[in-house]
Amino acid sequence: MTDLTNPHYDLLGGETGVRRLVDRFYDLMDTQPETWELRKLHPENLQSSRDKLFMFLSGWLGGPPLYENAYGHPRLRARHLPFAIDSQMRDQWLLCMNQALDEQITDSPLNRALKMAFARTADHMRNQ
Repeated sequence: MTDLTNPHYDLLGGETGVRRLVDRFYDLMDTQPETWELRKLHPENLQSSRDKLFMFLSGWLGGPPLYENAYGHPRLRARHLPFAIDSQMRDQWLLCMNQALDEQITDSPLNRALKMAFARTADHMRNQ
């Protein structure tokens, strides 16, 4: 049984685990035909996107607040307003994240908890 009182950051394997999750997420988004519309919203070179998501997730998951230290409060919804995010974009994002989670996290309660948290956050980003 997972001790959910520990930060998810530690349960994912800390910095290495979060980086691996982010890299797999972007690798999937970059190569799956069914996420092409989502991919087009990102720059050609994904390194900055990878770094920012890693920094954000580090703090969001209970680790060091790297994103806040570098950029201030994440203001996720406001930062995503310039992009047309509808249910299709949300679903494409979740397709990649859920697959990355399934490949990396074998602990069922942790996997479910993270999927639910990501789904709520992704749904909140919709602006169309």
